[in-house]
Amino acid sequence: MEIGVINGPNLDRLGRREPEVYGHDTLADLEKRISEHLGKRGVKARFFQSNHEGRIIDTIAKWSDEGVKLLVINPGGHTHVSVALRDSIAGSGMRAVEVHISNIYKREEFRHRSVTASACEGVITGLGFAGYLLAADHLLADAKGKPAEKAAKRK
Repeated sequence: MEIGVINGPNLDRLGRREPEVYGHDTLADLEKRISEHLGKRGVKARFFQSNHEGRIIDTIAKWSDEGVKLLVINPGGHTHVSVALRDSIAGSGMRAVEVHISNIYKREEFRHRSVTASACEGVITGLGFAGYLLAADHLLADAKGKPAEKAAKRK
């Protein structure tokens, strides 16, 4: 089994960008932590990061066509504005959980609204890197014996 993990704009700057908000660990540190966590469960992760909305949408479509069924996504700034990304997630057939490292509800008001959340089963915000692990665990636990169609009906 595989889980796709997508990180959006500026997340390639983890460790350097606003460390008081995002911490000092890098994207490579995050990917290593996720790989180790999933490896203990016999699951492989696919990683992708881009600062470009179209590349993220193309990757979701590609992974969907290749049979990836589970997605953890941190859309970054696209969270608040991208109907196209929301539609890509919704139309992918993948079960997705949206993740944010910082608590978006403790930040600027414009960050309080997620356009992409309605295409996801849930949103985890403010738990740092642990949010990614929790999202993956949720998707894996729910994947056992529950087809994607049942999960989609919960929306």
